[in-house]
Amino acid sequence: MVEQRILEQSMRITATGAVTGWAALRLHGGNFFDGLARDGTTRLPVPLAAGTDRFAGHPDIVRTRDNLDQGEVVLRYGIRCTIVARAVYDEMRRIGEVREAAVVMDMAVAAGLISIPAMRTYARSRAGSGNRLVLAALELADAGSRSPGESRFRLIWELDAGWPRPLTNRSVFDLEGRFLGIPDLLDPDLGIVGEYDGADHRGIARHRRDVRREDLFRRAGLEYVEVVGSDLHDPSLIVDRMEAAKARAGRMPRLWVVGQRDGRRA
Repeated sequence: MVEQRILEQSMRITATGAVTGWAALRLHGGNFFDGLARDGTTRLPVPLAAGTDRFAGHPDIVRTRDNLDQGEVVLRYGIRCTIVARAVYDEMRRIGEVREAAVVMDMAVAAGLISIPAMRTYARSRAGSGNRLVLAALELADAGSRSPGESRFRLIWELDAGWPRPLTNRSVFDLEGRFLGIPDLLDPDLGIVGEYDGADHRGIARHRRDVRREDLFRRAGLEYVEVVGSDLHDPSLIVDRMEAAKARAGRMPRLWVVGQRDGRRA
């Protein structure tokens, strides 16, 4: 159990240190922060902000020795943790890659832990190594994303395909006001939907709903790009799929409108 791992490693903290990074975000309620690497199996070491504490290194932990203001420490389930902004900041720097750092931000927002503007304000108050990466990643973050795979698909959409930033998780209706669905990604100008199908889409009932939704979108004149988890390791494959959809787009009458983010018709 990931929380048990965090608890065990937190025992190394004595006076001023705190759990930070993904582990603190997990304790703050960020369920996507599961303590596993992108492969879904490799366990990540628990990040600890040392403060003035001294403890030996260990394969199950990763230490950050940056100054830790005690005003940035809170108790979660009796464990000393950094506040959300510091935890996100430390995790983005730990990853050290702009796209994956943007995914961290997306998932913190998806969990309702912090907003992008609030995180940007915090990051601008910091200095030191990694700050430029954090600020760059915040420019790529999107408040509408709902899963890591969806965020990675969106970043391929923007950075590899060079398409404009899509609308994320916005309701779509037909011209009579009937609800058609909520696509993961949507280019409203081209009329192209992007869907990421993760492990939660594999059940029979969910797959049936997905097929029905795709049919409704296509009948309304929307073109479709679908990707699965393994596709994300081959951006060129996805870009090719997107360009093929672009070549097909616009052949059907546009019989759809975009709703507001709260689900109402615009």
